[in-house]
Amino acid sequence: MITSIFSKSRPANYIIITTLLVVCYFLYLQNFPETMETLQGIGSKLALLLVLIGSLFIINFVTKKNGLSKDNSFAFLIFFSFLILFPTTLGNTELILSNFFILLALRRLISLQSLLTPKEKIFDASFWIFIASIFHFWSILFILIVFVSILFHVSRDYRNWVLPFIAFFSVGIIGLMYALIFDTSLIDSIIDSAYIDFNFNYFTNNYQNFALSLYVVVALFFFVTQAVSIPSKPLNMQSSYKKIIVAFILGAVVFLISSDKNNSMLIFTFAPVAIMATNQIEAMQINWMKETILYLIVGCSLLTFVSQL
Repeated sequence: MITSIFSKSRPANYIIITTLLVVCYFLYLQNFPETMETLQGIGSKLALLLVLIGSLFIINFVTKKNGLSKDNSFAFLIFFSFLILFPTTLGNTELILSNFFILLALRRLISLQSLLTPKEKIFDASFWIFIASIFHFWSILFILIVFVSILFHVSRDYRNWVLPFIAFFSVGIIGLMYALIFDTSLIDSIIDSAYIDFNFNYFTNNYQNFALSLYVVVALFFFVTQAVSIPSKPLNMQSSYKKIIVAFILGAVVFLISSDKNNSMLIFTFAPVAIMATNQIEAMQINWMKETILYLIVGCSLLTFVSQL
């Protein structure tokens, strides 16, 4: 049933998932009533909700516009499921903003396969990645996917290799000016977060253990199946799927090395896993397998979310 509902890209599907996200978001905020006591707090939370909704639609745009999926809403649904699988993600402003800018960068890099305005796309993607690193420092590792994309498509023009460095200095100057004028602690906070920490002693309940275990199994399953199936993809699409795999690996590395670790830092892997999952679900010929996987992801996410309220 769930596959028949979301197997088409209907406006009703987007309305359903967006509504569920809004409901889950405000249910989670009930745990922090102090954040909604002022107009400024309400405004910031509403703005953050819009960023989350925007992230959903960017995922949908990337998959449809670049031929990474057929005309369905699976990626939209799966990305939402991952957001509520780890409810703390919904309240982490820095990670939500950082991931949003990474998604904007990924959107530009995937579209690089068309070879239209490659320099603008390389600069834009690099710019968004460096902006993302202001909110979460280790997201700067995603700059590697920019160089991978250049290698795949436009490596012969040396100017393309220079553009990420120009973007770096542009963001650096803007960030420095902002810090000097508005927030002098910004530079210190970035420096303080720029260290590697492999400590995983952050679990506070069994539900976090279950959610992480489920996600790791699901992510690895789709990662392996996607990697194995790439040679069978059309030649003009293989570079795009490789970029998604690289994005997943980088997202996993960001989670592994970040300080003050928690499950919400897996947000950087949500989009790549959602795209890989969508691609593999579409390729399945047996309908009950599709149903089982989607019910497992959505059902466990909802159950885990409710359990952690």
